Amino acid sequence: MTEVSPTVWAPSGGRHVLLAVHTGRQDIVELARSSAARLARGGITVRLLEDEAGALGIEGAQVVPADAEAARGAEIVMVFGGDGTFLRAAELARYSNAALMGVNLGRVGFLAETEPEAVEETLTAIERCEYSVERRLAIEVDVLDATGAVVGGTWAMNEASVEKSERSRVLDVVVAIDGRPLTSFGCDGVLFATPTGSTAYAFSAGGPVVWPDVEAMLVVPSNAHALFSRPLVTSPDSVLTVAIPADGNRARVSADGRRALEVPEGGRVDIRRAARPVRIARVHATTFGDRLVAKFGLPVRGFRDARRHDPGHEMGSDRNVLARGWVRGDGGEGSGGGTDDDA
Repeated sequence: MTEVSPTVWAPSGGRHVLLAVHTGRQDIVELARSSAARLARGGITVRLLEDEAGALGIEGAQVVPADAEAARGAEIVMVFGGDGTFLRAAELARYSNAALMGVNLGRVGFLAETEPEAVEETLTAIERCEYSVERRLAIEVDVLDATGAVVGGTWAMNEASVEKSERSRVLDVVVAIDGRPLTSFGCDGVLFATPTGSTAYAFSAGGPVVWPDVEAMLVVPSNAHALFSRPLVTSPDSVLTVAIPADGNRARVSADGRRALEVPEGGRVDIRRAARPVRIARVHATTFGDRLVAKFGLPVRGFRDARRHDPGHEMGSDRNVLARGWVRGDGGEGSGGGTDDDA
């Protein structure tokens, strides 16, 4: 569930912000350094991940291992990078009550809250505790063998993909919902996505865009050899299953493109709502529709007027819809607009 409410975080001692940084680019490193200095001046303790601390070189910061304890007691996990960096940071925040806040420095950056030019405004909001927290549905994945015994498990913020292990062969699957077989077909794989992940892998595979405050799970076949292979939207409380026949191709599970599990011969994969949601901090009042306009460069002036410009790109790159709320009806030159993505 995506639940937006004003933050009620009240410091009962020191405040901590963990940084997760894509250190492969110097401009990102410099922005993370200046942001850390600003937070420190505001009396907030900055934490760095052990494998990033050397590249960042931020004096006075706490250095912690990149494990389940990294974000424990932190208020915010601040992400400098794109969606890939954000998903990596989500693994750390999952074991705590910390909220994720992203600064997009990639290509699309659907998960990020702000752009580099609005970082100062974002840091001010953190200092003043002036942000809201969204609770995003996540999914848990169980891998079972042919006897029904659980042999592995993981979780995903965006999607879990059941994929064929051998590229040269079709993967035969049986799809079931709440224990009842629904259909079977040969395919490259089946995606199980959250509303948050609907604009990622599932979107590329032909799935619908789902607003993040909609409670649902998506089933999206990938290159299915079947007449009935449409994307499905199910209850968030359903149990979604893919069974792999024992005489078929071998399969594996990929979660958010970061964690992989092998499916035993004749095994199955069960997907259900995770008990713990993902918490995302928001500063700007931008709606999800505004983000779609900004990220995909959607035409919003009307069909005939858009033809006089470059359809889909009539909002110039010098504007920032995420920072200033371009879609508010005024459409004046002072309004924002722009695009970005993941690193």
